Amino acid sequence: MGIVIETFIWEPSSSVFIFIFFSSFLLLSLFPFYLSKHAPTTKSSSLSDHPFSSSSPRFQLYFLLLYSLASVLDGLWLVYGEFELVYYGISKEDTVTFMLIGFGAALFVGSLLGLVSDLIGRKKTCLVFFILHLIVGIWKMVAPSPSFWVANLCLSLATSIFSFSFETWAVVEHDKVDSKPGHRQDILNETFWLMTFFESASLIGSQVIGNWMVGGNLEKGIGSPSIAATLLAILGIACMSRHYDGTTKIMTFKDYRMSFSVYILGDRRIWLLACAQACLHFSIAVFWILWAPTLADGREAFLGLIYPCLLGARMLGSTVFPWLINASLRTEDCLTCAFVVQALLLSIIAYDYEEIGVLVTQFSLYHACIGLILPLLARLRTMYVPNELRGGMISLSLAPANAAILFILMQRGYYRTIENSTMIAFAAVGLFMAAGCMYVLKREAFKGDMKEEPISTFKD
Repeated sequence: MGIVIETFIWEPSSSVFIFIFFSSFLLLSLFPFYLSKHAPTTKSSSLSDHPFSSSSPRFQLYFLLLYSLASVLDGLWLVYGEFELVYYGISKEDTVTFMLIGFGAALFVGSLLGLVSDLIGRKKTCLVFFILHLIVGIWKMVAPSPSFWVANLCLSLATSIFSFSFETWAVVEHDKVDSKPGHRQDILNETFWLMTFFESASLIGSQVIGNWMVGGNLEKGIGSPSIAATLLAILGIACMSRHYDGTTKIMTFKDYRMSFSVYILGDRRIWLLACAQACLHFSIAVFWILWAPTLADGREAFLGLIYPCLLGARMLGSTVFPWLINASLRTEDCLTCAFVVQALLLSIIAYDYEEIGVLVTQFSLYHACIGLILPLLARLRTMYVPNELRGGMISLSLAPANAAILFILMQRGYYRTIENSTMIAFAAVGLFMAAGCMYVLKREAFKGDMKEEPISTFKD
Protein backbone atom coordinates (compact mmCIF):
# COMPACT_ATOMS: atom_id res chain seq x y z
CA MET A 1 0.00 0.00 0.00
CA GLY A 2 1.51 3.29 -1.07
CA ILE A 3 1.95 6.20 1.30
CA VAL A 4 0.73 9.58 0.14
CA ILE A 5 2.54 12.55 1.68
CA GLU A 6 0.48 15.70 1.52
CA THR A 7 2.43 18.92 1.09
CA PHE A 8 1.18 22.13 2.61
CA ILE A 9 2.08 25.44 0.99
CA TRP A 10 1.56 28.38 3.33
CA GLU A 11 -0.11 31.53 2.05
CA PRO A 12 -1.48 34.61 3.84
CA SER A 13 -5.20 34.76 4.41
CA SER A 14 -7.27 37.16 2.36
CA SER A 15 -8.36 38.80 5.61
CA VAL A 16 -4.82 40.12 6.03
CA PHE A 17 -5.05 42.14 2.82
CA ILE A 18 -8.53 43.34 3.75
CA PHE A 19 -7.26 44.47 7.16
CA ILE A 20 -4.33 46.39 5.65
CA PHE A 21 -6.54 48.05 3.05
CA PHE A 22 -9.28 49.15 5.43
CA SER A 23 -6.80 50.26 8.11
CA SER A 24 -4.98 52.47 5.62
CA PHE A 25 -8.27 53.80 4.27
CA LEU A 26 -9.53 54.53 7.78
CA LEU A 27 -6.37 56.40 8.80
CA LEU A 28 -6.43 58.47 5.61
CA SER A 29 -10.14 59.28 5.77
CA LEU A 30 -10.18 60.25 9.46
CA PHE A 31 -7.05 62.37 9.40
CA PRO A 32 -8.67 65.49 7.81
CA PHE A 33 -11.26 65.54 10.61
CA TYR A 34 -8.51 65.22 13.21
CA LEU A 35 -6.47 67.96 11.54
CA SER A 36 -9.43 70.35 11.35
CA LYS A 37 -9.85 70.16 15.13
CA HIS A 38 -6.20 70.19 16.21
CA ALA A 39 -4.39 72.31 13.60
CA PRO A 40 -5.02 75.86 12.41
CA THR A 41 -5.89 76.34 8.77
CA THR A 42 -3.83 78.91 6.88
CA LYS A 43 -3.65 79.85 3.27
CA SER A 44 -0.63 81.05 1.40
CA SER A 45 -1.09 83.86 -1.04
CA SER A 46 1.90 82.72 -3.06
CA LEU A 47 -0.06 79.86 -4.61
CA SER A 48 -2.14 82.12 -6.82
CA ASP A 49 0.95 83.69 -8.32
CA HIS A 50 2.46 80.37 -9.41
CA PRO A 51 -0.01 78.09 -11.20
CA PHE A 52 2.64 75.37 -11.57
CA SER A 53 4.49 76.15 -8.36
CA SER A 54 6.15 73.54 -6.21
CA SER A 55 3.58 73.98 -3.45
CA SER A 56 0.54 73.66 -5.68
CA PRO A 57 -1.45 70.43 -5.88
CA ARG A 58 -0.69 70.37 -9.59
CA PHE A 59 3.06 70.08 -9.09
CA GLN A 60 2.66 67.59 -6.26
CA LEU A 61 0.51 65.38 -8.49
CA TYR A 62 3.03 65.72 -11.34
CA PHE A 63 5.90 64.80 -9.03
CA LEU A 64 4.13 61.85 -7.38
CA LEU A 65 3.15 60.42 -10.76
CA LEU A 66 6.77 60.58 -11.92
CA TYR A 67 7.94 59.11 -8.64
CA SER A 68 5.42 56.29 -8.92
CA LEU A 69 6.56 55.60 -12.47
CA ALA A 70 10.17 55.43 -11.27
CA SER A 71 9.12 53.10 -8.43
CA VAL A 72 7.39 50.76 -10.89
CA LEU A 73 10.56 50.63 -12.98
CA ASP A 74 12.72 49.94 -9.95
CA GLY A 75 10.34 47.29 -8.64
CA LEU A 76 9.88 45.60 -12.00
CA TRP A 77 13.53 44.56 -12.14
CA LEU A 78 13.48 43.54 -8.46
CA VAL A 79 10.62 41.13 -9.08
CA TYR A 80 11.63 40.04 -12.56
CA GLY A 81 15.40 39.92 -12.03
CA GLU A 82 15.48 36.87 -9.76
CA PHE A 83 13.08 34.99 -12.02
CA GLU A 84 15.27 35.83 -15.01
CA LEU A 85 18.38 34.45 -13.30
CA VAL A 86 16.61 31.17 -12.60
CA TYR A 87 15.27 30.98 -16.16
CA TYR A 88 18.75 31.31 -17.68
CA GLY A 89 20.22 28.78 -15.24
CA ILE A 90 22.51 31.16 -13.34
CA SER A 91 24.17 29.38 -10.41
CA LYS A 92 24.09 30.64 -6.83
CA GLU A 93 27.78 31.52 -6.98
CA ASP A 94 27.25 33.64 -10.08
CA THR A 95 24.22 35.27 -8.45
CA VAL A 96 26.39 36.27 -5.49
CA THR A 97 28.95 37.68 -7.95
CA PHE A 98 26.30 39.80 -9.64
CA MET A 99 25.18 41.08 -6.24
CA LEU A 100 28.75 41.98 -5.37
CA ILE A 101 29.08 43.87 -8.66
CA GLY A 102 25.89 45.77 -7.92
CA PHE A 103 26.78 46.78 -4.38
CA GLY A 104 30.35 47.53 -5.47
CA ALA A 105 29.03 49.94 -8.11
CA ALA A 106 26.74 51.51 -5.50
CA LEU A 107 29.70 51.92 -3.15
CA PHE A 108 32.39 53.27 -5.47
CA VAL A 109 30.26 55.15 -8.00
CA GLY A 110 26.81 55.60 -6.47
CA SER A 111 28.25 57.28 -3.37
CA LEU A 112 29.51 60.14 -5.55
CA LEU A 113 26.37 60.57 -7.64
CA GLY A 114 24.69 62.63 -4.94
CA LEU A 115 27.54 65.14 -5.07
CA VAL A 116 27.27 65.27 -8.85
CA SER A 117 23.51 65.75 -8.58
CA ASP A 118 23.92 68.78 -6.33
CA LEU A 119 26.35 70.31 -8.84
CA ILE A 120 24.61 69.65 -12.15
CA GLY A 121 20.97 69.77 -11.00
CA ARG A 122 18.61 67.30 -9.38
CA LYS A 123 16.16 67.05 -12.24
CA LYS A 124 18.96 66.13 -14.65
CA THR A 125 19.90 63.28 -12.33
CA CYS A 126 16.29 62.07 -12.27
CA LEU A 127 16.42 62.07 -16.06
CA VAL A 128 19.58 59.92 -15.92
CA PHE A 129 17.62 57.42 -13.81
CA PHE A 130 15.12 56.85 -16.62
CA ILE A 131 17.92 56.76 -19.24
CA LEU A 132 19.70 53.97 -17.34
CA HIS A 133 16.50 51.93 -17.23
CA LEU A 134 15.99 52.56 -20.94
CA ILE A 135 19.50 51.23 -21.66
CA VAL A 136 18.84 48.08 -19.62
CA GLY A 137 15.49 47.48 -21.29
CA ILE A 138 16.91 47.82 -24.80
CA TRP A 139 19.95 45.72 -23.86
CA LYS A 140 17.78 42.84 -22.65
CA MET A 141 15.57 42.98 -25.76
CA VAL A 142 18.50 43.06 -28.22
CA ALA A 143 20.85 40.54 -26.59
CA PRO A 144 19.60 36.94 -26.96
CA SER A 145 21.42 35.92 -23.77
CA PRO A 146 21.98 39.23 -21.96
CA SER A 147 25.12 39.97 -20.00
CA PHE A 148 23.79 40.24 -16.49
CA TRP A 149 26.73 42.12 -15.05
CA VAL A 150 26.14 45.03 -17.45
CA ALA A 151 22.45 45.19 -16.58
CA ASN A 152 23.18 44.79 -12.89
CA LEU A 153 25.72 47.62 -13.01
CA CYS A 154 23.25 50.02 -14.64
CA LEU A 155 20.40 49.03 -12.34
CA SER A 156 22.56 49.47 -9.24
CA LEU A 157 23.49 52.98 -10.32
CA ALA A 158 19.83 53.70 -11.08
CA THR A 159 18.82 52.48 -7.61
CA SER A 160 21.49 54.70 -6.06
CA ILE A 161 20.09 57.68 -7.96
CA PHE A 162 16.55 56.77 -6.90
CA SER A 163 17.55 56.84 -3.22
CA PHE A 164 18.25 60.58 -3.24
CA SER A 165 17.44 62.33 -6.54
CA PHE A 166 13.65 62.53 -6.41
CA GLU A 167 13.58 63.61 -2.79
CA THR A 168 16.18 66.34 -3.31
CA TRP A 169 14.43 67.55 -6.46
CA ALA A 170 11.08 67.81 -4.64
CA VAL A 171 12.60 69.68 -1.68
CA VAL A 172 14.46 72.18 -3.86
CA GLU A 173 11.39 72.81 -6.00
CA HIS A 174 9.24 73.36 -2.93
CA ASP A 175 11.80 75.78 -1.55
CA LYS A 176 11.71 77.96 -4.67
CA VAL A 177 8.27 79.41 -4.02
CA ASP A 178 7.15 78.68 -0.47
CA SER A 179 8.43 81.60 1.57
CA LYS A 180 6.58 80.75 4.79
CA PRO A 181 8.57 78.17 6.83
CA GLY A 182 5.48 76.65 8.47
CA HIS A 183 3.60 76.20 5.21
CA ARG A 184 6.70 74.91 3.47
CA GLN A 185 7.32 72.30 6.18
CA ASP A 186 3.68 71.12 6.06
CA ILE A 187 3.83 70.64 2.29
CA LEU A 188 7.11 68.73 2.57
CA ASN A 189 5.79 66.50 5.35
CA GLU A 190 2.82 65.60 3.17
CA THR A 191 5.08 64.92 0.20
CA PHE A 192 7.41 62.68 2.22
CA TRP A 193 4.78 60.26 3.48
CA LEU A 194 2.98 60.24 0.14
CA MET A 195 6.27 59.27 -1.52
CA THR A 196 6.56 56.23 0.75
CA PHE A 197 2.89 55.36 0.26
CA PHE A 198 3.00 55.65 -3.54
CA GLU A 199 6.33 53.83 -3.77
CA SER A 200 4.96 50.83 -1.87
CA ALA A 201 1.81 50.78 -4.00
CA SER A 202 3.92 51.04 -7.16
CA LEU A 203 6.11 48.13 -6.10
CA ILE A 204 2.99 46.01 -5.74
CA GLY A 205 1.89 47.22 -9.17
CA SER A 206 5.25 46.24 -10.66
CA GLN A 207 4.72 42.68 -9.42
CA VAL A 208 1.30 42.61 -11.09
CA ILE A 209 2.76 43.94 -14.35
CA GLY A 210 5.61 41.41 -14.27
CA ASN A 211 3.31 38.45 -13.67
CA TRP A 212 0.89 39.61 -16.35
CA MET A 213 3.60 40.20 -18.95
CA VAL A 214 5.30 36.84 -18.41
CA GLY A 215 2.05 34.88 -18.29
CA GLY A 216 2.04 31.11 -18.57
CA ASN A 217 4.31 30.82 -21.62
CA LEU A 218 7.87 31.37 -20.39
CA GLU A 219 9.46 31.10 -23.83
CA LYS A 220 7.36 33.93 -25.25
CA GLY A 221 6.91 35.93 -22.06
CA ILE A 222 10.48 36.06 -20.75
CA GLY A 223 11.23 39.23 -22.70
CA SER A 224 7.91 40.99 -22.11
CA PRO A 225 8.93 42.79 -18.88
CA SER A 226 11.88 44.29 -20.77
CA ILE A 227 9.45 45.75 -23.30
CA ALA A 228 7.31 47.15 -20.49
CA ALA A 229 10.36 48.66 -18.77
CA THR A 230 11.53 50.26 -22.03
CA LEU A 231 8.14 51.84 -22.66
CA LEU A 232 7.88 53.11 -19.08
CA ALA A 233 11.39 54.56 -19.28
CA ILE A 234 10.54 56.37 -22.52
CA LEU A 235 7.39 57.73 -20.89
CA GLY A 236 9.41 58.96 -17.92
CA ILE A 237 11.99 60.66 -20.16
CA ALA A 238 9.21 62.35 -22.14
CA CYS A 239 7.51 63.65 -19.00
CA MET A 240 10.78 64.89 -17.50
CA SER A 241 11.86 66.60 -20.73
CA ARG A 242 8.48 68.25 -21.30
CA HIS A 243 8.60 70.24 -18.09
CA TYR A 244 12.36 70.61 -17.92
CA ASP A 245 13.57 73.74 -16.13
CA GLY A 246 17.22 74.50 -16.72
CA THR A 247 17.30 77.68 -14.63
CA THR A 248 18.08 75.97 -11.33
CA LYS A 249 20.64 77.86 -9.28
CA ILE A 250 23.61 75.65 -8.43
CA MET A 251 26.99 76.13 -6.78
CA THR A 252 30.45 76.09 -8.23
CA PHE A 253 32.59 73.14 -7.22
CA LYS A 254 34.77 75.31 -4.97
CA ASP A 255 31.79 76.77 -3.11
CA TYR A 256 30.19 73.36 -2.85
CA ARG A 257 33.33 71.80 -1.36
CA MET A 258 33.65 74.56 1.24
CA SER A 259 29.96 74.40 2.15
CA PHE A 260 30.03 70.61 2.38
CA SER A 261 33.00 70.72 4.73
CA VAL A 262 31.33 73.26 7.01
CA TYR A 263 27.66 72.23 6.98
CA ILE A 264 27.99 68.44 6.57
CA LEU A 265 31.38 67.19 7.69
CA GLY A 266 31.66 69.79 10.44
CA ASP A 267 28.24 69.18 12.01
CA ARG A 268 27.97 66.40 14.57
CA ARG A 269 24.19 66.20 14.10
CA ILE A 270 24.64 65.33 10.42
CA TRP A 271 27.00 62.50 11.35
CA LEU A 272 24.40 61.06 13.73
CA LEU A 273 21.69 61.33 11.10
CA ALA A 274 23.94 59.77 8.45
CA CYS A 275 24.78 56.86 10.77
CA ALA A 276 21.07 56.17 11.35
CA GLN A 277 20.40 56.27 7.59
CA ALA A 278 23.26 53.86 6.91
CA CYS A 279 22.06 51.41 9.58
CA LEU A 280 18.53 51.42 8.16
CA HIS A 281 19.79 50.93 4.59
CA PHE A 282 21.95 48.02 5.75
CA SER A 283 19.08 46.30 7.57
CA ILE A 284 16.72 46.69 4.59
CA ALA A 285 19.31 45.22 2.21
CA VAL A 286 19.96 42.27 4.54
CA PHE A 287 16.23 41.67 4.88
CA TRP A 288 15.57 41.50 1.13
CA ILE A 289 18.56 39.20 0.65
CA LEU A 290 17.47 36.74 3.35
CA TRP A 291 13.70 37.01 3.67
CA ALA A 292 12.95 34.22 1.19
CA PRO A 293 15.57 31.75 2.56
CA THR A 294 14.36 32.47 6.10
CA LEU A 295 10.76 31.65 5.22
CA ALA A 296 11.58 28.66 3.00
CA ASP A 297 13.85 26.96 5.53
CA GLY A 298 12.63 23.45 4.75
CA ARG A 299 9.09 24.77 4.25
CA GLU A 300 6.97 25.90 1.33
CA ALA A 301 5.23 29.25 1.03
CA PHE A 302 3.72 31.45 -1.67
CA LEU A 303 6.30 34.21 -1.69
CA GLY A 304 4.38 36.01 -4.42
CA LEU A 305 1.50 36.56 -1.97
CA ILE A 306 3.70 37.43 1.00
CA TYR A 307 5.57 40.13 -0.95
CA PRO A 308 2.52 42.43 -1.41
CA CYS A 309 1.55 41.78 2.20
CA LEU A 310 4.88 43.25 3.35
CA LEU A 311 4.57 46.26 1.06
CA GLY A 312 0.99 46.77 2.21
CA ALA A 313 2.27 46.90 5.78
CA ARG A 314 4.73 49.59 4.71
CA MET A 315 1.88 51.57 3.17
CA LEU A 316 -0.01 51.27 6.45
CA GLY A 317 3.02 52.48 8.39
CA SER A 318 3.37 55.55 6.18
CA THR A 319 -0.24 56.60 6.92
CA VAL A 320 0.65 56.83 10.63
CA PHE A 321 3.23 59.55 9.91
CA PRO A 322 0.85 62.55 9.59
CA TRP A 323 -0.89 61.57 12.83
CA LEU A 324 2.38 61.52 14.77
CA ILE A 325 3.65 64.78 13.28
CA ASN A 326 0.46 66.62 14.21
CA ALA A 327 0.44 65.09 17.71
CA SER A 328 3.33 67.33 18.83
CA LEU A 329 5.72 64.41 19.22
CA ARG A 330 9.41 64.95 18.59
CA THR A 331 10.69 63.36 15.41
CA GLU A 332 13.71 61.90 17.22
CA ASP A 333 11.52 60.19 19.82
CA CYS A 334 9.36 58.58 17.15
CA LEU A 335 12.43 57.34 15.30
CA THR A 336 14.03 55.98 18.46
CA CYS A 337 10.95 53.91 19.26
CA ALA A 338 10.60 52.68 15.67
CA PHE A 339 14.26 51.65 15.44
CA VAL A 340 14.08 49.77 18.75
CA VAL A 341 10.96 47.88 17.61
CA GLN A 342 12.68 46.95 14.35
CA ALA A 343 15.82 45.81 16.17
CA LEU A 344 13.83 43.64 18.57
CA LEU A 345 11.92 42.05 15.68
CA LEU A 346 15.13 41.18 13.82
CA SER A 347 16.71 39.85 17.04
CA ILE A 348 13.83 37.44 17.49
CA ILE A 349 13.97 36.39 13.84
CA ALA A 350 17.74 35.79 14.03
CA TYR A 351 17.74 33.40 16.98
CA ASP A 352 14.26 31.85 17.16
CA TYR A 353 12.96 29.29 14.67
CA GLU A 354 9.27 30.09 14.20
CA GLU A 355 6.30 29.14 12.09
CA ILE A 356 5.79 30.93 8.80
CA GLY A 357 2.73 32.79 10.05
CA VAL A 358 4.65 34.24 12.99
CA LEU A 359 7.56 35.19 10.73
CA VAL A 360 5.29 36.95 8.25
CA THR A 361 3.71 38.88 11.11
CA GLN A 362 7.15 39.99 12.30
CA PHE A 363 8.18 40.85 8.74
CA SER A 364 5.03 42.93 8.33
CA LEU A 365 5.64 44.84 11.56
CA TYR A 366 9.21 45.46 10.44
CA HIS A 367 7.97 46.96 7.16
CA ALA A 368 5.30 48.99 8.92
CA CYS A 369 8.15 50.59 10.88
CA ILE A 370 9.99 51.26 7.60
CA GLY A 371 6.91 53.03 6.26
CA LEU A 372 7.01 55.31 9.30
CA ILE A 373 10.80 55.76 9.47
CA LEU A 374 11.41 56.83 5.86
CA PRO A 375 9.31 60.04 5.98
CA LEU A 376 10.57 60.78 9.50
CA LEU A 377 14.18 60.64 8.30
CA ALA A 378 13.29 62.83 5.33
CA ARG A 379 11.80 65.34 7.77
CA LEU A 380 15.00 65.34 9.83
CA ARG A 381 17.05 65.91 6.69
CA THR A 382 14.90 68.95 5.96
CA MET A 383 15.56 70.23 9.47
CA TYR A 384 19.34 69.73 9.50
CA VAL A 385 20.72 69.38 5.96
CA PRO A 386 21.02 72.36 3.59
CA ASN A 387 18.95 71.79 0.47
CA GLU A 388 21.92 72.43 -1.83
CA LEU A 389 23.95 69.66 -0.11
CA ARG A 390 21.15 67.15 0.45
CA GLY A 391 21.96 64.74 -2.39
CA GLY A 392 25.62 64.45 -1.46
CA MET A 393 24.79 63.86 2.19
CA ILE A 394 22.32 61.07 1.40
CA SER A 395 24.54 59.25 -1.10
CA LEU A 396 27.66 59.43 1.08
CA SER A 397 25.72 58.24 4.14
CA LEU A 398 24.85 55.03 2.28
CA ALA A 399 28.51 54.24 1.50
CA PRO A 400 29.25 52.53 4.87
CA ALA A 401 26.12 50.41 4.51
CA ASN A 402 27.10 49.28 0.99
CA ALA A 403 30.62 48.49 2.22
CA ALA A 404 29.20 46.39 5.08
CA ILE A 405 26.89 44.55 2.66
CA LEU A 406 29.83 43.78 0.38
CA PHE A 407 31.78 42.39 3.32
CA ILE A 408 29.04 40.09 4.63
CA LEU A 409 28.18 38.90 1.11
CA MET A 410 31.78 37.84 0.57
CA GLN A 411 31.94 36.15 3.96
CA ARG A 412 28.65 34.33 3.43
CA GLY A 413 28.69 33.72 -0.33
CA TYR A 414 32.33 32.80 -0.87
CA TYR A 415 34.03 31.87 2.40
CA ARG A 416 30.99 30.51 4.30
CA THR A 417 32.32 31.96 7.56
CA ILE A 418 29.00 33.41 8.78
CA GLU A 419 25.42 32.17 8.80
CA ASN A 420 22.20 33.85 7.75
CA SER A 421 21.24 34.34 11.38
CA THR A 422 24.48 36.22 11.99
CA MET A 423 23.73 38.59 9.12
CA ILE A 424 20.29 39.31 10.56
CA ALA A 425 21.86 39.82 13.99
CA PHE A 426 24.26 42.39 12.50
CA ALA A 427 21.27 44.21 11.03
CA ALA A 428 19.57 44.22 14.46
CA VAL A 429 22.69 45.64 16.11
CA GLY A 430 22.79 48.35 13.45
CA LEU A 431 19.19 49.32 14.22
CA PHE A 432 19.99 49.56 17.93
CA MET A 433 22.85 51.86 16.94
CA ALA A 434 20.42 53.95 14.87
CA ALA A 435 18.15 54.29 17.92
CA GLY A 436 21.13 55.44 19.97
CA CYS A 437 21.99 58.00 17.30
CA MET A 438 18.48 59.42 17.45
CA TYR A 439 18.66 59.66 21.24
CA VAL A 440 21.95 61.55 21.08
CA LEU A 441 20.62 63.71 18.25
CA LYS A 442 17.71 64.77 20.43
CA ARG A 443 20.13 65.86 23.15
CA GLU A 444 22.19 67.76 20.59
CA ALA A 445 19.05 69.54 19.40
CA PHE A 446 18.30 70.70 22.93
CA LYS A 447 21.77 72.22 23.24
CA GLY A 448 21.34 74.52 20.26
CA ASP A 449 18.50 76.68 19.08
CA MET A 450 17.49 74.40 16.18
CA LYS A 451 14.80 75.66 13.81
CA GLU A 452 12.63 73.10 11.99
CA GLU A 453 12.90 74.59 8.50
CA PRO A 454 15.05 73.92 5.43
CA ILE A 455 18.52 75.43 5.58
CA SER A 456 20.00 77.22 2.60
CA THR A 457 23.66 77.90 2.09
CA PHE A 458 22.96 80.55 -0.53
CA LYS A 459 23.14 84.09 0.72
CA ASP A 460 21.17 86.77 -1.05
